[in-house]
Amino acid sequence: MTTQNSQNWTTVIRPKTGWFDIDTGELWRYRDLVVMFVKRNFTVLYKQTILGPLWILLNPLLTTLIFNIVFGGIASMPTDGVPSFLFYMAGNTVWTFFAGCVNGTANTFVTNAGLFGKVYFPRLTMPVSQVLTSLINFLIQLAMFACFWVYFAIAQPGSVHITLWAVTLPLLVLQVMLLGLGVGIIVSSLTTKYRDLAIAVTFGVQLWMYATPVVYSMGSLSESPRLAKLVALNPMTAPVELFRAALLGHGTFTAGMLAFSVIATIVLLLLGVVLFSRVEKTFMDTV
Repeated sequence: MTTQNSQNWTTVIRPKTGWFDIDTGELWRYRDLVVMFVKRNFTVLYKQTILGPLWILLNPLLTTLIFNIVFGGIASMPTDGVPSFLFYMAGNTVWTFFAGCVNGTANTFVTNAGLFGKVYFPRLTMPVSQVLTSLINFLIQLAMFACFWVYFAIAQPGSVHITLWAVTLPLLVLQVMLLGLGVGIIVSSLTTKYRDLAIAVTFGVQLWMYATPVVYSMGSLSESPRLAKLVALNPMTAPVELFRAALLGHGTFTAGMLAFSVIATIVLLLLGVVLFSRVEKTFMDTV
C-alpha cells in the first residue's frame, strides 16, 4: 500500500500566513491566464457598443478638445509656447493611462469575488491584467498622439521637438504603470471592508488630476511658490512634465521631483502588495 509520504506530488498547496506572500514566480507561471484576462477585459468593456475599441481613441480625443476649448480658449492658460492641443493631449495621454490603471484595479476583490471563491489562481493576476489592458490602450493613444505631433511639426515648424529625455520614456511608462497598480491594489484591499471607497475612487482620481499639471504647466505656477511645491509633491507631476519635455521640448521638473516620484511609487507599490497579500487570505469572509 502506497503511503502519502511516498507519493510524488506535482503541486502542494499550503496556507499562507505571512505579510508578504506574493510568489512572483507563480505569477509568471500563470502568464497565460493573465493574457486571457486581458482579452476578457477588452471583450467585456466594448461588448455591445456601436463603436467598440474606437472609444480608446475617442475618449482622450474628446477630452483634449474640451480642455483646449475651456482651458486654452476661454481661460487662456499658458502652454509654454507649445500648441495648446498637443500640450493638453500629452498631459491627458499620460493621465488617462494612470487613471485607467487605478480605476481598473480598484474593485478587484469585489467584482471578482465569485470567481475567486470557485478556483485557485494567483489573485494578483487580476490587477496585473488590468494594468496591462491600460498599457495597450496607452500605446494606441500614443500612436494617435504621434500622428498629431507630426502634423503640428509640419504645420508649425519649431513649435515642438523631441529631446534626449525621450530615451527615458520606457522607464516613465513602467513607473506610471507600477504607481497605478500600487494605488489601485491599496484601494481594492480597503474596499473589501469599506465599500464606499469604490464609489469615491472615481471622484478621487478626478480630483487628483487637477492636482497634476495636466491642464496647466509647472511653469505657470512660478508666481505661487507654495502651490508649486505642493504640486511637485504629487508623484504624477514629474511623469507628466517629463513626457512633455521628451516629446514636446517643454517641461518643468527637477531631479528631486523625479527622485521623489520614483520613491513614492516604490513605497505605494510595496504597501499595496503587502495589503493585497494580507487581504486575499480572508476577503471572502467580508465581501
